Amino acid sequence: MSQRMKISDEITVGPQPSADEIEKIAAEGFASLINFRTAGEDDQPLSPDAEQQKVEANGLKYLHIPVSMQDMSPEVVDRFREKFSELPKPVFAHCQSGKRAGAMVMMHMAAEQGMTGEQTLTQAKKMGFECDQPQLEQFVKTYVDSRSAR
Repeated sequence: MSQRMKISDEITVGPQPSADEIEKIAAEGFASLINFRTAGEDDQPLSPDAEQQKVEANGLKYLHIPVSMQDMSPEVVDRFREKFSELPKPVFAHCQSGKRAGAMVMMHMAAEQGMTGEQTLTQAKKMGFECDQPQLEQFVKTYVDSRSAR
């Protein structure tokens, strides 16, 4: 994903913004920014700490939930979902490319809406989120099936 994708009126996902793009995000009316990147990842225009300073200097709330395939767990997704409900909306969420951010947001929305894991993956594909990692695909499916409010 090389561009932003508006998931709902509450949340948009995309790749990591630069310092200048954070100013534009604030000017566009976003109230919060979520960073799903881990510290020390390659090709970070800003470290999580530097990003937090820039985000908060522009009047937005900042949430850092580091996610990698190695530490992806139901507890990490649950923590994101809990914190997301507390953030002022609308929210811009990112990782490096937008894929992890998209997966996290889709799991949240699907569980809230009572979807199955399979329905979630189908919906994600329709929206343009191509899950090219079998491990992530299986995680999304299992998580949603176990947390969905059906």
